[in-house]
Amino acid sequence: MTRIAQVELFGRWLRAARAILTSALVLVSVAITAQPAQAGTFTVLYSFHGAKGEYPLAGLIIDSEGNLYGTTQNGGAHGRGTVFEITNAGKEIVLHSFGAAPDGKFPLSSLVRDAAGNLYGTTTQGGSHGFGTVFKVDATGAESVLYSFSGINNDGRYPSAGLVLDSHGNLYGTTQEGGQKGFGTIFKLDAGGTETVLYSFTGYPKDGEYPIAALIRDNHGNLYGTTEIGGRFNNGTIFELDESGNESVIFSPKGNRGGGYLFGGVVRDNQGNFYGTAAYGGDGVGTVFKVSPEGAETVLYTFTGGDGAYPSAGLVRDAQGNLWHCRVRRR
Repeated sequence: MTRIAQVELFGRWLRAARAILTSALVLVSVAITAQPAQAGTFTVLYSFHGAKGEYPLAGLIIDSEGNLYGTTQNGGAHGRGTVFEITNAGKEIVLHSFGAAPDGKFPLSSLVRDAAGNLYGTTTQGGSHGFGTVFKVDATGAESVLYSFSGINNDGRYPSAGLVLDSHGNLYGTTQEGGQKGFGTIFKLDAGGTETVLYSFTGYPKDGEYPIAALIRDNHGNLYGTTEIGGRFNNGTIFELDESGNESVIFSPKGNRGGGYLFGGVVRDNQGNFYGTAAYGGDGVGTVFKVSPEGAETVLYTFTGGDGAYPSAGLVRDAQGNLWHCRVRRR
């Protein structure tokens, strides 16, 4: 089975699962701490349907006025996904409905917003070549395709993650596939629309394969992220790409009790420790872990099934060092 066929199969499974899960935008979080967390408050802000968008898979961003912005994988005027805003009064506005090529389709990523109110994101498919796009939605709601991935000349294919924006207007991201070996890329798109492949993953056993989560960037311009599989034990990696373009694998999970399959990204504290989730391992249904800058892993929490299973998203870390992860609520 090809990689994109696996992605589509996983997408069909997600849609089937949502038949028994709420398809509403909710505010609910669970703190991963040593003590049981106090129950959160579940509030439905908006329920998606049809032309208003369907299947919001990515995280949200919020502006200084409390308005929320995000994407839906499907729905909209053409059934190919949307970029939306939920105002602080709870009203939804569809800012853009993805349409026919050269527009993108099926966005899976969260958005990034600049100081002028422009939104940037990726679509997994569509564009001029069918391999996905980087897009911009300006403050007036006008959308433009900044780049279409070609899949040739070592270019990437099928970006599923959100973007990182630097102070010069450059965007950084990953593609699931493509590059020299077909295992995915890290790319840069400058403010003028020129794309550069910064790194092509080479695969198991020395390197990662298939990055599907967003990157983080430190003050020195180094980029950090995860790959789904690959690495020494073929259970995924945490990697660093330095400012000079040199990539190194910081951590390869061993599987079993230590977890494996890193679908979500990582967050980093002031000491350089990484925190993330593994979709499998622990008692079989996933873990929350900490990895030191030297690559030593500590399993902070093991999911048991009754408290959640198979975490596929990253974490949020607050000022007190608590880690937060979203949990889906059943009807």
